[in-house]
Amino acid sequence: MPEIDAVNAHLLSLLQSDGRMTNAKLSEKLGMSETPCWRRLKRLEENGIIEGYQANLNRRKLGLGVMAFVQLRCSEHDQAATAEFQRIVETTPNILACHNTTGADDFLLIVVARDLDDYSSFVDSTLRRCRG
Repeated sequence: MPEIDAVNAHLLSLLQSDGRMTNAKLSEKLGMSETPCWRRLKRLEENGIIEGYQANLNRRKLGLGVMAFVQLRCSEHDQAATAEFQRIVETTPNILACHNTTGADDFLLIVVARDLDDYSSFVDSTLRRCRG
């Protein structure tokens, strides 16, 4: 595991701000030559500290005007109910994220929809039909 020294921390911060930053730009901002910068970056990737890169989309420009945080409480926790819930979460495009929580609720979902009618339809057709 590479040490997260000040240079690696700065490199990671730069990439979080702009994941498409070139190695030349990274090395310039870090005040180092390109080869050592590239080696640091590759070590961080190889050791799983950097898991990947992504594009952040503007949901509103995609016609998804509603974002909801949905708390779910499960009444069944057996293997079949859990597998069904996992399948729904993984295959439903409205669900952006699912977090296992503690306390009164079991999960927190981040859900998007075109509008409130679309959200209501999603809740009725998907969430309320989940077993347990």
